[in-house]
Amino acid sequence: MSVGAVSVVIAAHNEAAVLGRCLDALLTDPEAPPLEITVVANGCSDTTTAVAASRKGVRVLDLPQPGKAGALNAGDEVTARFPRLYLDADIVLPHGSIRALAEALDDTVQAVVPSRRLDVTGRPPLVKGYFAINSRLPAYRDALFGRGAIMVSAAGRARFEEFPGMVADDLFLDSLFTPEEKREVPAAVSTVSTPRRTGDLVRRLTRVRAGNAAMRAAAARGEAPSGVRGSVRSSWLRDVVLPRPWLAPAAACYVGLTVLAALRARRQGDVAWGHDASSRTEPAAR
Repeated sequence: MSVGAVSVVIAAHNEAAVLGRCLDALLTDPEAPPLEITVVANGCSDTTTAVAASRKGVRVLDLPQPGKAGALNAGDEVTARFPRLYLDADIVLPHGSIRALAEALDDTVQAVVPSRRLDVTGRPPLVKGYFAINSRLPAYRDALFGRGAIMVSAAGRARFEEFPGMVADDLFLDSLFTPEEKREVPAAVSTVSTPRRTGDLVRRLTRVRAGNAAMRAAAARGEAPSGVRGSVRSSWLRDVVLPRPWLAPAAACYVGLTVLAALRARRQGDVAWGHDASSRTEPAAR
């Protein structure tokens, strides 16, 4: 499709440490079409609002209550331009990514995501082992989740009225489109920073698992789209480890951490939106 202006909505809760990098990458991209950028700070106790306001041309909304769904909905209310990119505050998109994503949309493809690169530099063995399996799971090949960036066309956004008050916003968007209507764009890359400590990874997995379970339960009750995908529990073994038996030690890390997170999510029940602070900080100098 021909690319006109693109709107970008960033929900930011205490993201002062990373938001500047995210915005600067957008604002200095020489290949980007005209951008309408809205940062929705929500429930922040740091300088997120000030960081956003310091970037020329960035609209800033400051909500008193934390919550990603409410922030995304508030951002949607103040912009009418499409295509629209929902971007996590810790994602730095390389130059050219916005245009590549927008050009991939057409009458059939209504939602696109960048390809996913996982940064495991300096992480402990258990974290590296977990992501050695996670990075190869086929569920990510035709999905909108796990990138921190999702762009939708006007027709794609018309699929729903507002984001539901649940944690799994990317799983919600993924459920709205058939495989033919969504696409990964290799020319755009999202580098996802993984947790720096094993405990932080367990806490992240617990939030994700509880959020996904809540979304699937809502779908079963008819309160969320019926297309919410279920998890294929044996995929790590069938699709990843059996074809690559040398990954067996990594699989032990993956299974152990997954089971631990599942047990914690079951005990915890409802989960609020949060983020992993360790992946948003630079390693200490040695």
